[in-house]
Amino acid sequence: MKQKIDPKKFGLPATTRIEHTGSTHFIIVIDRKSRIIMNDGEKILDKAAKIKASVPDAVVTVSTTAPVCSKTKRFLEEQNVRVESV
Repeated sequence: MKQKIDPKKFGLPATTRIEHTGSTHFIIVIDRKSRIIMNDGEKILDKAAKIKASVPDAVVTVSTTAPVCSKTKRFLEEQNVRVESV
């Protein structure tokens, strides 16, 4: 069961959508139409790092409706941030 989490708990902007699906599994939800490029990937990685700083053994996934650049997807997965298309 997905539960919405207040992003301020992790020191993130209020516009960030975070869902919690288990004791240590967090999903960053991005709902937009424009492509996610490397610049966005670096911002996503910063958000994931803040979550992992608060919950050391956290698993972070990005769930998005937008297409993701293959280079960005590879970059995030190398940093242990999974990318899912909705």
